[in-house]
Amino acid sequence: MMHMHHDTDSLTALPCICTALRKASRAVTRAYDEVMEEAGMSVAQFSILRHLARHGPLPLSRLAELLVMERTTLYRALGPIERHGWVTIAEGAGRAKIATLSPAGHQAIADATAGWAKVQTAMLEQIGADDWQELEAALARIVAATRECGA
Repeated sequence: MMHMHHDTDSLTALPCICTALRKASRAVTRAYDEVMEEAGMSVAQFSILRHLARHGPLPLSRLAELLVMERTTLYRALGPIERHGWVTIAEGAGRAKIATLSPAGHQAIADATAGWAKVQTAMLEQIGADDWQELEAALARIVAATRECGA
């Protein structure tokens, strides 16, 4: 991989990658959360449930990895989800714990999908499908780059 060297002046002239991504993330999260509130869940909870729907039962460490989330953050997020009965957490091999989507979790996804789809459609109309595909690919590269940076 080619490494680029920049002097401090050229680095400080560019917007901070972290700040720009965090701003965008907060704005997008707010938009999804506002419409999904009717279904009684946040977009973060919806994301966890959809990952379990897609991948089936998962060890919590693997689920955290797929979500690019710290395990402790995932554990805190799972508390309300488990209390709603949307997931079950069971003992796995060794010290592992396994998250499984419950029938109530499948229903919760179905109940929240209309709100999610409303924002998803509006965002795609604003961004454009082609630009979204390019941005999504760039975001995947950013996630991969964080591993190269020692994150």
